[in-house]
Amino acid sequence: MRGGSRRGVDWDVVVVGAGPAGSTAAIAALRADPSARVLMLDSADFPRDKVCGDGVAPHAMDVLAGLGVAVAELSVGTTPVTTLRLVSPGGTQVRRSFARPAFVIPRVLLDARLVHAALDAGAVLERRRVRTLVQQEGTVVIDGAVHARTVIGADGAESVVRRQCGAGGARAGTLAIALRGYTSADPWPVSEQRLIMAAAHWPAYAWVFPVGDGTANVGYGELVRTTTSTRAELTARLHELLPDMPPLRLRGHRLPLSPGRPGVTHGQVLLAGDAASLINPLTGEGIYYAVLSGALAGAAATSPDPARSYRRSLHHTLGRHLRHTDVLARLTRLPPFVDIATAAAHQDRRAFDRLVEIGLGAGTLDVPLIKRMIAVMARHQHLP
Repeated sequence: MRGGSRRGVDWDVVVVGAGPAGSTAAIAALRADPSARVLMLDSADFPRDKVCGDGVAPHAMDVLAGLGVAVAELSVGTTPVTTLRLVSPGGTQVRRSFARPAFVIPRVLLDARLVHAALDAGAVLERRRVRTLVQQEGTVVIDGAVHARTVIGADGAESVVRRQCGAGGARAGTLAIALRGYTSADPWPVSEQRLIMAAAHWPAYAWVFPVGDGTANVGYGELVRTTTSTRAELTARLHELLPDMPPLRLRGHRLPLSPGRPGVTHGQVLLAGDAASLINPLTGEGIYYAVLSGALAGAAATSPDPARSYRRSLHHTLGRHLRHTDVLARLTRLPPFVDIATAAAHQDRRAFDRLVEIGLGAGTLDVPLIKRMIAVMARHQHLP
């Protein structure tokens, strides 16, 4: 093991949470050091459902392919999504094909398949609901029984690891809430993702993500304000934006959005995915951030200084993007800004592609996109 072994340590790396961030972290740790002893802990048996929009950008597949995961097997039973339709709060629309197809893979499938990939790589999986975590010199003790050199917290939005290691909660204005369910995809095109933004209660939008098996993942999310909306209110807003929606059963979840400079290391504990508040504040996309941060945390976990290595690699890979999305998230609190961006995407293919990169990948603002948006503003004082 790189960095040397320590007495009293049972595992080189313990990953808490076996979702996309956790399983990817385990795979990356073993890719970096095949001799590492890697344990994954999760409170659930797999396969299990997880409330999510299920959208998987090609960028996430790139990360996994780079770790040797057979990505074609992850999407078996689904159909690639080739088109995106956006409707802005003011009614401006754009419909264009993606530069590369995206996927909608239900988490009950995706997570189980990634767990199997981690087990095939040499990780060990145990069912355990983690309750306590204590950092000692050279060791992290979980529930008084499991000793690790490094712990990766990948246990989601309600992360126990995050709380136990002393990390702060979500910054005001960076928490969203969403409902999602599955229903028939019949009313909508099978290869088109839809985002319909709400003028009322903004920032908020409804989505339709077709799986390709005759069903669609449908949901609604909005930013949490001083008073949290009730389930009945959220459901009513979903029906207003999608009046042709067939019946469906909804489940809710919270999304800790990226604050621009998330804290991802706390002593010998590294945080990844939702546990690190790594969710795109513009779109709510979290799976790409999850697998990317998981991959970086896993690769750093067996290094001589895991925290430093992880901070540096995450900053290098996502730092500028996270700062740009933080600025854009503040600007998009004004619905006219979103109307302008949508109009720019409608008028210019490059602007569309750039905005998709910012919303689904690690893209950043650039001069041509800014110029296009300024041109839209100059031509349209009031967008329809």
